[in-house]
Amino acid sequence: MEQTKKPRYSTRQNLGFMLGLAWQEAKSIPFYCIGIAAATAGGTTAQLLLAPLVLQKVENRAPLTALAGTILLFSAVLFVLYGLRSYLFFNAMYGRITVRMQLLRMTMDKIAGTSFVNTLDSTFLKRLERAANSCTDNSETAEAIWTTLTDLLASLLGFAVYLALLSGLHPALLAVVIATTTAGWLVRRRTARWVYDHRDEQERYMGQIHYLRTTVTGRPFAKDLRIFGLRSWMDEVWERLMRLYRDYLNRLERHLLWNDVADLALTFARDGIAYAYLIALALRQGMPASQFLLYFTAVSGFTQWVGGILEKSAELHRQSLELSQLREVLDWPEPFRLTGGTPVPRTPGMDCEIKLEQVSYRYPGAEKDTLHRIDLTIHAGEKLAIVGLNGAGKTTLVRLVCGFLDPTEGRVLFNGQDVRQLNRQDYYALFSAVFQDFSLLEASVAENVAQCTEGIDTDRVWQCLAQAGLTEAVRALPGELDTKLGRKVYEDGVELSGGQTQRLMLARALYKDGPILALDEPTAALDPLAEDDIYRKYNEMTAGRTSLFISHRLASTRFCDRILFLEDGRIAEQGTHEELLARGGGYAKLFQVQSRYYQEGGEADGE
Repeated sequence: MEQTKKPRYSTRQNLGFMLGLAWQEAKSIPFYCIGIAAATAGGTTAQLLLAPLVLQKVENRAPLTALAGTILLFSAVLFVLYGLRSYLFFNAMYGRITVRMQLLRMTMDKIAGTSFVNTLDSTFLKRLERAANSCTDNSETAEAIWTTLTDLLASLLGFAVYLALLSGLHPALLAVVIATTTAGWLVRRRTARWVYDHRDEQERYMGQIHYLRTTVTGRPFAKDLRIFGLRSWMDEVWERLMRLYRDYLNRLERHLLWNDVADLALTFARDGIAYAYLIALALRQGMPASQFLLYFTAVSGFTQWVGGILEKSAELHRQSLELSQLREVLDWPEPFRLTGGTPVPRTPGMDCEIKLEQVSYRYPGAEKDTLHRIDLTIHAGEKLAIVGLNGAGKTTLVRLVCGFLDPTEGRVLFNGQDVRQLNRQDYYALFSAVFQDFSLLEASVAENVAQCTEGIDTDRVWQCLAQAGLTEAVRALPGELDTKLGRKVYEDGVELSGGQTQRLMLARALYKDGPILALDEPTAALDPLAEDDIYRKYNEMTAGRTSLFISHRLASTRFCDRILFLEDGRIAEQGTHEELLARGGGYAKLFQVQSRYYQEGGEADGE
């Protein structure tokens, strides 16, 4: 369970933030809130006064026309006020949605543009998820806060009006009403606090239930479920999870039960005292029936206004906490110079030399360095291969070179300049890459290759597809370059095989045409013949570029100018393929093992 700490932003500051955003996006929102609140309080007051005034006229034997006139007047007032409220409410929806969508856009921009190292921070990711959830729909904080503010303002106006109407009663009665209503709110708040304190437990159970449900019903798991007979095991896991979840629900129900019992007792005490006082006042002082009805109804309404103030204040505080988390995400510090910094102009045929000086890197929470004291110079135009077993640090090294991570110790230099001082966006623009974990957009083939929707050079797209060996497969698709990929967005979308997807990612990297090409296991999903085809085209792909090639298949690296063999986070060996074999070290031994497995029809898996 998370420790409770003071929010970074106060409720007043968060209200100022939302009002400022509303003033930028939809200036009418505050005025709509005031109008709706006034119409609500006015309509409720008019409803309260109607019956007592009609009864008073009956008591005074007023003519039927006066009676009818009073009813018609109040009916017209109610019609206007509630009609105005509905009009204002529906007109306010557009502005409220606009503000929420702007917050969602700001959150998505933060997600897309934040420093990569932030994506490794579990605290940031957790708050990011909650921040995104607060903007997802109309009932979430980013939009619902306007309803809360409106209701709170209406409750304050109603409280003031009803307090004036009840000013003729004994102050002790009002004190009793306020005290019992407050006590009931405190009871409800205690229950709400229990629910809040156990939200992580509930989220954990709901997350596990969602995972099991989607896993069992999802297509990727369907084969394993049947082949390995996992149904009984999944049933056991489900039953165990449901027992834990039912235990949580039982504890929740007990708190809710005692909450209802206490609330019922307080309501009975409050109404009993108030109504007994009014009845005694009517019997002893001869209070007119119309006045009795006014006070009788007003006491109940006054209680609701007091409760509304307390409930909406608490709701506003809760929403302020959620806004605090959202704003903390938006204001999360960026360790990289995503704006500012030294610009890195990109020019045709530019030389790109990258140098690592005594570079070490340790992931947050790790006990030892993943990479330790690496000295390396990647020369302009060099084809460098990086090989090693699992956990040797190959991917981390590429992340450091690409600027996704900054060294824990040492520095990375680009053309003699410390990468930390460069504009990181300019630096990223130099790289074309295929990573182990790649993303396929639910869009057309052309959009996936060009990574844009307008201004796509189709001739160049076809050229890159040809280099990646995907031309025939794309030609066979129903819409060729316009064919939509994936079926989450498009029902008629096409799903590529693993090898085809990897070729598409390679075409995407080639289309960007960055002066530095980083390929992290670019052929892992390809069959041997397709892999050999990619290797034969490698020189063509990398012509005029500095390139990094990561692979666990040592035979695939012989076309590179230099090979680094990583071991335990250090550069154990480096040289050409022939030099490393002649040296007879770790590279040669691993190559011999892999060669033997290939000859025997298997493969030694290094990573």
